[in-house]
Amino acid sequence: MSDRSDAAAREAVNQNAQGLMRFLREYPPFDQMEPAHVGWLIERLRLRFYEAGQEIAAPGDGPAEAWYLIRQGEVAGRRPEAGADAGTAPTPPAGAASAEGFVLGPADAFPVAALLAHRPTRTRYRAVQDTFCLQMDRSDFVTLLERSEPFRAFALRGAGSLLERLHQRTRQEAAAVQVDGYVFDQTLAAIMARDPVACLPDLPLSQAVRRMHERRVGSIVITDGNRRPVGVFTLRDLRREVADAVGRLDAPIGTFMTREPVCLPPEAAAFEAILLMAHRRIGHLCIVKDGVLTGVVSERDLFALQRIGVVHLARAMRQAEDVETLAVLRADLARTVSGMLAHGVDALQALRLIAQMNDHATHRVIELALRDVGDPGVPFAWLAFGSEGRREQTLLTDQDNGMLFQAATDAEARVLREVLRPLAEAVNQGLDRCGLPLCRGNVMARNPALRLSALEWERWFAEIIRRPTPENLLQAVICFDLRLLWGEDNGFEALSRSLLDRVADSPQFLRMLAETALRNQPPSGGLFEIAGGAWKVGSSGFDLKTQALTLFVDAARVFALAGGIAETSTEGRLRALAERGVLSARDVGTYVESYRYLQSLRLRQHQAQFHAGAPASNHIQPGSLNALDRRILREALRQAADLQKLLRYSYRL
Repeated sequence: MSDRSDAAAREAVNQNAQGLMRFLREYPPFDQMEPAHVGWLIERLRLRFYEAGQEIAAPGDGPAEAWYLIRQGEVAGRRPEAGADAGTAPTPPAGAASAEGFVLGPADAFPVAALLAHRPTRTRYRAVQDTFCLQMDRSDFVTLLERSEPFRAFALRGAGSLLERLHQRTRQEAAAVQVDGYVFDQTLAAIMARDPVACLPDLPLSQAVRRMHERRVGSIVITDGNRRPVGVFTLRDLRREVADAVGRLDAPIGTFMTREPVCLPPEAAAFEAILLMAHRRIGHLCIVKDGVLTGVVSERDLFALQRIGVVHLARAMRQAEDVETLAVLRADLARTVSGMLAHGVDALQALRLIAQMNDHATHRVIELALRDVGDPGVPFAWLAFGSEGRREQTLLTDQDNGMLFQAATDAEARVLREVLRPLAEAVNQGLDRCGLPLCRGNVMARNPALRLSALEWERWFAEIIRRPTPENLLQAVICFDLRLLWGEDNGFEALSRSLLDRVADSPQFLRMLAETALRNQPPSGGLFEIAGGAWKVGSSGFDLKTQALTLFVDAARVFALAGGIAETSTEGRLRALAERGVLSARDVGTYVESYRYLQSLRLRQHQAQFHAGAPASNHIQPGSLNALDRRILREALRQAADLQKLLRYSYRL
């Protein structure tokens, strides 16, 4: 290019420097950069125009020497190896997003990876329509990397840096409404009582209680001679003993203690303690390092200041006298989750909490049904499927469940299935009354097809795998995320192992399951439009569940089943795939962060709808989001498309 045209390109930027400054400050990372650095960047930019279809950068150009930022228009990126011929591959239509290519829009930059490595780009970039790009020499790009931390973080980590910024912003907003600055990923070491009250098992009960009273604590830890916890005694235990065993105050504390106390290491997060205490319905945890007692954390330590009574809520659910009380408590769950999100709990932690509280509600509904309908005299296990099986439930969820029992013959199974029918009906109706709606697809235990003996379940899954019809594949999508929620094993572990073995040995079934997973796609109309805000408020938007979250869930399920991975959660499956080398650890980290963001966005929308008194919906309007959210949403959807690309490649689809 001549010096004259280059000077004209710089002059075009200088004449509109203020407008360009306003444009850049609307988008990350420029909105976080120092104004002087943004001004320095603008001084070194040149404005370039490209006609529709014109090539901007390609592998054959040699090592990348220029950085491009789209000012107006669209640019399609396409890997040459993905098309029949790199030079003749058609340009994707505006807004297209596929496994073979992608479309960039305003404020998107390229080819960053090639510039960082100073190598040829592996992607061919063409203008989809008449497009203006801002261009900067590689030497200036490198200089800006050295000067600006936000610019360097974004260039090196892309969407990851945006996700971190969003998390930091959530924390800052939470800190503004907190008195003590407490957050739920704070370690237990920071909040535990460092001089816990402890004693040996032979100390008399009266003396142990005196120590608790003098120290004004609600528990005493019983240790062996090496200070290793062997039991715990609490004020609740004391009330029980006083009521039931007057005159035994001189007996050794070891007689009354709760053996095998629940322990966590000091580096564990507070939220981990919350879930464990809610699950076990306990009020105290021992903190141990290398097996030795170092501290105690109580329910009061975790919740007194925040007034977030997760453990209280769990206890209340498990002690509810009727379904109506459970319904009121589940309404409290929405407020509890809202408070926890405001205090910095991330989305996947919140989903686990919701699932755990729903587990407690289900346990109690089953117990109430047994009380009201009567014990059928048939040992059974209650199974959870779908999002409940994955422990990824939001407040907008319905029932997916079944029953498992033992029977020696089909004739016996038919009899026992009918014996269990009244109980199954009562449980499903009870769950519906306490806020977990009946499944519209009838994937519930009251459906006799999902109230089966262990042998029948084995044959049922075998038939799905042997004949992967559309109906069977739909069942697989829901029921292959199964979990034992209540009751004894009744053959569940053997069934799970057999299921994994059958699927791993059925490549045709896996291929068709992959085809089914690929039927859901990111929203049409162009991912770049999300980042640019082209989807205005009031537009149709898209379904965040089926067009975003499901893409991760379904792909992770197929890869995990193919690898014989027993984990059911989406995050757990992805991380297990990384551990086995099926997916790269770096890619999995990005997938998990993207999935976490999408769930966070979904929960935030549900919470806003809850506080507005509106029904919960998964339908989202990108135009209603701020620029940072839109940008991260677009990046998360791009990661979903990338995971689908890997699935398509793995099964040659």
